[in-house]
Amino acid sequence: MKVRWTERARRQRDEVANYIRRLFGVKRKNQFKQEVRDTTNLLKCTPGIGKLDPLFGDRPQAYRSVIINGLNKLVYRVEDDTIYIVGFWDTRMDDEDQARKAK
Repeated sequence: MKVRWTERARRQRDEVANYIRRLFGVKRKNQFKQEVRDTTNLLKCTPGIGKLDPLFGDRPQAYRSVIINGLNKLVYRVEDDTIYIVGFWDTRMDDEDQARKAK
């Protein structure tokens, strides 16, 4: 399977990484980036591992999500042999607002 990030999800992920760097330093930022890579690699092997996300229940496709490091939510959908990552945000943010922005 291939993994494709939407532009919005990529920007959200990078914002989180930069926030971590500012508050906790480069080493923690690199650890975070590795956690994201590990998660996306796991999704390639087992794309159904994420739970169906009720915030996206009104959409025709199934959207799933996984929590990374207890604080960040990665939202994705699977089409054919591609995993589309459509959202990435801090779980302390308003989920409904973030879900409306994801495509």
